[in-house]
Amino acid sequence: MNEVFEELQAALHSAWHRRWLVLGVAWGVCILGWLAVAMIPNTYESKARVFVQLDDVLSQQIGIANAGKGEIERVRKTLASSVNLEKVVRSTRLGTDVTTPSQMERTVASLAESVKVVSTEDNLFEITAQIGKSSLSDAQNAALAQDVVQKMIDIFREENIAGSRGEVAETIVFLDQQLEDRKRELEAAEQRRLAFEAQHPELIGGTATLSTRLQQLRSEMRGVDADLAAAQSALAAVNGQIAGTPRTVVTAGEAGGARGALMQARSQLAAMQARGLTGNHPDVAALQRQIDLLAKQAANEGPNASGTVNPAYSSLVAIRAERDANVQALMARKAALQADLSGMMASQADEPAVAAEANRISRDYEVLKTKYDELLQDREEMRLRGQVESERSSFSFEVIDPPSTPRAPAAPNRPILLIGVLIVGIGAGVGAAFAFSQIRSTFATGSKLERSLGLPVIGTISHAMTDARRAIARKRMRMFAAGCASLGGVCVLLLAAEFVQRGMVG
Repeated sequence: MNEVFEELQAALHSAWHRRWLVLGVAWGVCILGWLAVAMIPNTYESKARVFVQLDDVLSQQIGIANAGKGEIERVRKTLASSVNLEKVVRSTRLGTDVTTPSQMERTVASLAESVKVVSTEDNLFEITAQIGKSSLSDAQNAALAQDVVQKMIDIFREENIAGSRGEVAETIVFLDQQLEDRKRELEAAEQRRLAFEAQHPELIGGTATLSTRLQQLRSEMRGVDADLAAAQSALAAVNGQIAGTPRTVVTAGEAGGARGALMQARSQLAAMQARGLTGNHPDVAALQRQIDLLAKQAANEGPNASGTVNPAYSSLVAIRAERDANVQALMARKAALQADLSGMMASQADEPAVAAEANRISRDYEVLKTKYDELLQDREEMRLRGQVESERSSFSFEVIDPPSTPRAPAAPNRPILLIGVLIVGIGAGVGAAFAFSQIRSTFATGSKLERSLGLPVIGTISHAMTDARRAIARKRMRMFAAGCASLGGVCVLLLAAEFVQRGMVG
């Protein structure tokens, strides 16, 4: 600890012994430092805050959202883009001396470092600009910073209000063009489909429709088979009942027997013919067969035989005729279905290329129609959105704090720099004196001499001064004090000038 104290004492002694060197170095460093500080242009900062309201009850009710928070966030991020900054440069004093693209790029890059857009809350944005051009005065830099912030606010408003509506109009025009193109393609595809279906009606709708029709025919065929089996079973049951039922009931007199039944059958036949039924009708054919049979029976009857027609037998015969006609109709329907099914299967098997073409035409038409419907829906939604934004715009833009007018430079902190230069100058002078003492082999204390030589030091001799020497020393001390005071006074004058200059800008 004593060695450190001795080193410090030696350094102070060296500095004091070479105080004129310290003062000269301090003056030189301070003059150069203060000149450098004076060359630094003042930078002025202007701030503004804007508020954006996004509440829109109508848009939420109809399910069509407007720009929204995502759109405002996008604008916030792109507000400081090169395109927008170029607009700022061209509309402010920054673009006065810009004549070439390279100069514009450098100016935009410099402005990008000076402009900041910060989102302090969800709906609150802060725009800050710092301008410090050496070619402009302080008042001009302050006014330019305010102009830059105001232009940024104007761009923000245009991007969110006018820009949004312009984008909607452009989008509607683009959708209309796309709809016209899709409409022509859809009409051409529909004409191709109609021409193909006219040539191949069995392949209307493609092979998918053909397969569906085949499945329907097979299902209908199974239903007809089931109905035919049931009808045949019912016909067989009626035939069994007829076989066990007597045709006539024998009674006395001429009105009974086969002759009576024959007369009644002929009467029924006359009644049917009177109704317009021809011999091809199943009931007429059955009744005709019954008349022929009764005629043979009547011829074989004896002259005294008599009887009446059995009502149950007549009813069963009528039921059999009806069920027999039903069986014949079902068989005809089955034959027609079988023919259609065979024809479709033959078409599907014999013309695979035609079936593939049918599939392609049908698929192309469906795809184009789906796309057309989607574009039509998008166009209508965009039109409704444009009406909502034009008539009930939910975007509320309000400037909370207008661009501030800078009263003092934001940078550099010139008073601190001036005082810092003074301290650095004094430190540089002390350091120069200490370095000079290290170059020259002198010893400030006896103990340091004893450690360096490794020999004991008996004593030291103090410096004796005469009266004349003391007078000269006092005069030099006054001159040194005046030099130090002058250095401090120059620093104070520079500080005063700085504050006066700030007051003039304000």
